[in-house]
Amino acid sequence: MITIIPSSTFKKVPWKNGKGLTTELAINPGASLSDFKWRLSIASVTEDGIFSDFSGYTRNLVLIEGESIHLTHDNNKTDKLTKHLDFSTFDGSCKTFGKLQRGGIKDFNIMTAKDSYKAEVSTYTSSVSLKINHQGLVFIYSLSNVITVTDNENSVYKITQGDLLHLTDPIDLEINGQSLIVIALSAV
Repeated sequence: MITIIPSSTFKKVPWKNGKGLTTELAINPGASLSDFKWRLSIASVTEDGIFSDFSGYTRNLVLIEGESIHLTHDNNKTDKLTKHLDFSTFDGSCKTFGKLQRGGIKDFNIMTAKDSYKAEVSTYTSSVSLKINHQGLVFIYSLSNVITVTDNENSVYKITQGDLLHLTDPIDLEINGQSLIVIALSAV
């Protein structure tokens, strides 16, 4: 089944560390911030600081607005997100410090419980035409313009800027657009 989740239905949720708000786009049914299998959200980062502890989860953080952020994990490895749609994958139990390089940013977050789901994240800045066939859950997020999705029955869906497409059945999809994030979730 294909569902378009409009941005008007997203909800604001406090950060786990209490230092800001996140916009929650989707979370597995029956879940909460302290107990979920998968969660998609967007956060504005306006100052340097330590990220919330999400032990037991894998995090994928995509730069969707702003200039640059450097993420240092456990005072060891640093991921430098310097271009639109750059992303970092890291362990939620890491002590991650975010250092803004040229002002605030906005990021798209994909978090999965390590014992339940694995995320495959793909980002596309230029115009693309993709074919997807995935057995798990698929989400497509549009950052600009309209993205067209056609299923194997030739039904056409349009995802406008800021909206999220959610696919729950394994069908073939053809995606045409640019500035988009594709998330494929597989049960482990």
